[in-house]
Amino acid sequence: MRKEEKHEVVSALAEQMKEYGNFYITDTSDLTVAKINNIRRKCFENEIGIQVVKNTLIKKALEQLDGDVAPLFDVLKGSSSVMFSTTGNAPAKLIKALRKEGDKPVLKAAYIDFTAFIGDNQLDALVNLKSREELIGDIIGLLQSPAKNVVSALQSGGNKLAGIVKTLQERG
Repeated sequence: MRKEEKHEVVSALAEQMKEYGNFYITDTSDLTVAKINNIRRKCFENEIGIQVVKNTLIKKALEQLDGDVAPLFDVLKGSSSVMFSTTGNAPAKLIKALRKEGDKPVLKAAYIDFTAFIGDNQLDALVNLKSREELIGDIIGLLQSPAKNVVSALQSGGNKLAGIVKTLQERG
């Protein structure tokens, strides 16, 4: 690969990392072509981009990102694939599902919303991460809950409330 081609790959990779905001670095070495193709197909079905890239090119792309990416440099050994997703936990769920069929892909690291997660032991935590939309939904649900309770109490105790108001008016 010529120097210009490497520069293009690094630029494209850095752009994908910025665009998606979430990416996982995995180890897919020693997998058969059939298994790699299966992973690629499942990534496509789940709207996850995947790319096999040399570690030196990944490092150069990481250096173009904002935030603390230095912890990710240590995992760039051996064969590496990068998975991109707009949803932070989608690749983790896919990796977990693929691991039921075999011991790979292995999670080396993940970078989600400017936070680095290092090591395969982080997979369960990443699977349980909520997306931004899920968190907003939870907050809206919590904010609506007290209002719903008041409305429900007023509707269920309407006769009692009317009786209390009438009694207070008669005393006044």
